[in-house]
Amino acid sequence: MTAPLSAHLRVLVVALLLLGAVFAIWFANDRHWLASQLLFTAPPLLLGLGLLTWRSARPRLAFWSSVLALGWFSHGVMSAWSHRDSMPWSWLEILLAVTVIFAASLPGLRSRFGRRRR
Repeated sequence: MTAPLSAHLRVLVVALLLLGAVFAIWFANDRHWLASQLLFTAPPLLLGLGLLTWRSARPRLAFWSSVLALGWFSHGVMSAWSHRDSMPWSWLEILLAVTVIFAASLPGLRSRFGRRRR
């Protein structure tokens, strides 16, 4: 049995799974369906499932989630700027990517900017 997830990891897992679902729906009718599913849908789903099941690798998985989220954020901005027909999907991708970045970075932010104990 794996240890329960802390609040920031729960948010991270939900955001990753939602991002995978967004990509699966968004690219469901894509001309290159398999490539789009392997490139966009699989990584957030695998990272989310890994966070749920692989306790010893949670810090590394959270780090790589935030690294990949920078690419997803860039893709969402580029897509929102250039493709008006997919703008709602793009904004959802941007929102979820920013959520992933902050949820993965929260422990470091807390340790850096949190209250100092005396």
